[in-house]
Amino acid sequence: MSYLAAFAKALPERVVTNEELAARLGCTTDWIFNACGIEQRRYVPDGMSVADLAAEAGRACLSSAGVSPGELGMVIVSSGSSPRRFPGPAAEVASLLGTADLPALDLLIASAGSLFGMALAADLAPLYGPILVIASEVMSGLLSREPLDRNSAILFGDGAGAVLVHPNQGLARVLGSLISSDGSFSKDLTLEWDGILLMNGKSIILQASRKIPRVVRQLLEKHSLKPDQIEVFLMHQANQNLLNRVAEALEVPQERFFSNIRKYGNTSSASMLIAAEEWAATTNKGARQLICFASFGAGFHWGAMAAQIEHT
Repeated sequence: MSYLAAFAKALPERVVTNEELAARLGCTTDWIFNACGIEQRRYVPDGMSVADLAAEAGRACLSSAGVSPGELGMVIVSSGSSPRRFPGPAAEVASLLGTADLPALDLLIASAGSLFGMALAADLAPLYGPILVIASEVMSGLLSREPLDRNSAILFGDGAGAVLVHPNQGLARVLGSLISSDGSFSKDLTLEWDGILLMNGKSIILQASRKIPRVVRQLLEKHSLKPDQIEVFLMHQANQNLLNRVAEALEVPQERFFSNIRKYGNTSSASMLIAAEEWAATTNKGARQLICFASFGAGFHWGAMAAQIEHT
C-alpha cells in the first residue's frame, strides 16, 4: 500500500498568449481557442533546462511534504523533451536536489510519463522508501524549429510537476493502477533527435478517446467502482476537446474533470501533475474523495490510477 503525500509544480514566468502566437502563425485567436481550448502557455527563459525545471518542482514537493532529500529512496523523472540521448535528466535532477548515491530512473514517455512513474513508484515505495516522481518538459524550443506546424505550435507549453509517493502516509491512498502500451501506433506521434514534432492528430484523438475511457473502466471495475463514484478526474491536459470526449464516454459531468489547459497549454508529461497540484491546493482534504488519474501519450502509452482521500 502506498500514498500520494504531496504535489508541486514549477512554471516559467513568461506567458505566451494566443495573440502572440496568432501573429506569428498567420491565424486568428479564435481559431486557436476553438481548436484546443488554450488561451496561453508558459515558455522557459534561455538557458533553463529540463533538469532545472524538474529540480524546482522537486524541491517544492519535498518542502510541501516535509521530507528531506536524504529520506528519499528513489527519484523518477519523466521527460520527452530532454535534449540529450544520454544521460537522461534523472541523475542530474537527483544531484541538484542534494541526494547522494540515490537510484535515479529516467522515463522517456511523453505525455503519459508521470502516470507510469506514479504506477511504478506506488509498487516500489514499500521496498525503497519515499519516491519522488517528477515530470518536466521544455517544449517551446522544439516548436521553434522550421518548418513550423501551427497545429502543434498552438498546443504546447513548458512546465514541471511532482508528486511524492510514500509507503505509509499521505494525502491519498493508492487503490491501484493499470498501464498499457501499443507500439503499432508509434509513428503517429514522434520527435526525432534534432527533428520536428510529427503528429497524426486524427489518430491520436481517436485512440485516446477510446483507450482512456476503457482503461478507466477496467481499473474501476477491479475495485468494484463505477465512474460516477469518482469525485474528480485528473487527466493529462492534452486539449479541452479530449477531456470533454472522455467525460462523455464515461457518462460523467465535465465539471468533474479538472482542467487548467486554458492557462498552461499541453505541458506533455508534466500536465497531469501540474493539474493535481492545483486541485490539491483547493480541495477539502478532510472529505473522503475518490480520485482517478488518467493519461495517454506517444508510444502509444496510456493508463489510469485510482486513489482515495481518507483523512484530514
